[in-house]
Amino acid sequence: MIFGFIFLGIGIAGTVLPVLPGGPFYLLSSYCFAKSSKRIENWFKRTTFYEKYVEEFRQNKGMTRKEKIRINLIADFFILFSVFYVDILLVRVILLALGIYKHYYFIKKIKTITPGQ
Repeated sequence: MIFGFIFLGIGIAGTVLPVLPGGPFYLLSSYCFAKSSKRIENWFKRTTFYEKYVEEFRQNKGMTRKEKIRINLIADFFILFSVFYVDILLVRVILLALGIYKHYYFIKKIKTITPGQ
């Protein structure tokens, strides 16, 4: 549970700081919290976020085109915001490379399913 709180704190910092990604740390914190307590794991699995995104993805092994576009647009906004906000060229290049790889991954690696499938 302690690691869960540490990763949650880093994730919150990553939400505010443009150079540090928050998403992976949120996932790590949820994993740590889930493994620390069966009650917390059961609570998380009953949340609408889990039911709508995680469970749907696990069952169908893919996402709808609408979900892919929505997730990519939100991520692109934050990546571009970070690129314009950061003055370090290397960080800008890394962010742009990660953004391009993200699109490749969503297009080629995650199966596109039809709604209700």
